[in-house]
Amino acid sequence: MKWYDIIFIIVSLVIIILSLLQGGKTGGASGAITGGGLNVFAKTKERGSEKVVTWLTFGFAVLFLFLALIISVLAGNGSTPAE
Repeated sequence: MKWYDIIFIIVSLVIIILSLLQGGKTGGASGAITGGGLNVFAKTKERGSEKVVTWLTFGFAVLFLFLALIISVLAGNGSTPAE
């Protein structure tokens, strides 16, 4: 296991933890079936810690994408054309 694999795993775990910290933004499937929670266009702004967690999740997701691309190039997992 190389150093970039360990960083990739750590970033993955951080994304999972941050996703679990985020609160639910919708009423869920039961609300969709019963018609409850139809405040789709209601003005609800994230404030304080919710906003920080959302931005951290987005930032780590972008970092995850770039790490995946870099690791793919470093490991040489690119596809080779069939001869």
